[in-house]
Parts: sequence; C-alpha cells; structure tokens
Amino acid sequence: MSTERRSPLDRARVADTALRLLNEVGLDGLTLRAIAKELDVKAPALYWHFKDKQALLDEMATRMHRRMLADIALDPADTWRERLLKINRGLRTALLGYRDGARVFSGSLFTDAGHAPVLEENLRLLTAAGLTLAQAVDAGRTVHAYTVGFVTEEQGMRPLSGGREARTDIADRARRMPDHPLAAAAGEHLFHDYDRQFEEGLAVVIAGIGARYGVE
Repeated sequence: MSTERRSPLDRARVADTALRLLNEVGLDGLTLRAIAKELDVKAPALYWHFKDKQALLDEMATRMHRRMLADIALDPADTWRERLLKINRGLRTALLGYRDGARVFSGSLFTDAGHAPVLEENLRLLTAAGLTLAQAVDAGRTVHAYTVGFVTEEQGMRPLSGGREARTDIADRARRMPDHPLAAAAGEHLFHDYDRQFEEGLAVVIAGIGARYGVE
C-alpha cells in the first residue's frame, strides 16, 4: 500500500482525491463509492467527513477557489475594472483545469471564510468607485455568473482544457442552413476561439456595469 493511502483520512485528502478523480470520470461518474475505492476505504467512511455529495462538492469548489486566488496577482491599486478582469480570467482558468469544473463550482457554497478578504477588497474597490454596496454585489454577481456560465458551455463542447475542439462541425452546420446566411456564418463565432469569445463577452459585461452605474 502506498504512503498516500496509509495517510489519515480527512476532509482535505478526500476532496483532493475527488478533484483528481474528477478529471478521469467527470462529475456524473464522481460517486462517493468511486472516491472511496480510490482511497481504498469503504464508502461509509466518507460520511464521517461529508454528509452527502453536495457537501463534498462544496469543499471541492472551496479548494478550487483557494488555488485560483493563489495563482493570480491582485494589487490593492487595481481599479475596479482591472480587478473584475483579473478575478474572472483567473476563475475561468481555474475551472478549465478540471473536467466539469464549472458544473462543480456552480451552486456550491464555500466551506470556510478564506474568500472573505478578497471579497471585501473587491467590494471596497467597487464602492470607492461610486457604487452602492447593493450595486457592487449585483455587479460582482453578474460578471461571476457570466464567467461560470461561459465555462459551463465551453466545457460542454470541450470537456478538458486543451482537449478536442468543439463538437460542432462548423462547415457542415453552415451547409445545413443554405437559406439562412447570417445564422450559418454565426457558427464561426459561436464554436471557435473560446479565448476570444470569453474576452469579448467579459469586456461587454464590464462596460455594461460602468454604463449602468455611471462609473469610470
């Protein structure tokens, strides 16, 4: 038995194992039974640490977010626009690092307050720019929802970052729409160059926040 398998079973070990297994089996295949098998324990042993699968997904999302923050360079001198760009670019990168990463992250709750310092600073930047707290929360939530939603769609087409291209054959799609030239041509923009798509959408959302609330 390996040293890793002999180590004590705790929340961190279970969650890290689940994140590794996620890339192999995807969210639908990530059962507590499969995780227990990987850890060489019986499934009931996991319930000492997580009451159900959603509780485990919450911990996985928390660890994904923690790693995301460790990988991006935040500066107290960031403008609110720069901060939203950094946070959401970093979030997309983090989610793409895991198969079905966006599905795991969506709807999960953080299991500790480790995210609070950055959230506090983000809200400070937004309110200092002239937004009310409620507007700052709405702005942050909107751009966050854009990012998670975009990556959910992106991973639906390309399950792993760097994996196969979009499942849609763009040329074949166009051939099936001979009477709808704009809809046919749109395929090149819908199913190609996800980096460009994400950046353009992110810029639109952030510009919209500025226009909606009248802030530079």
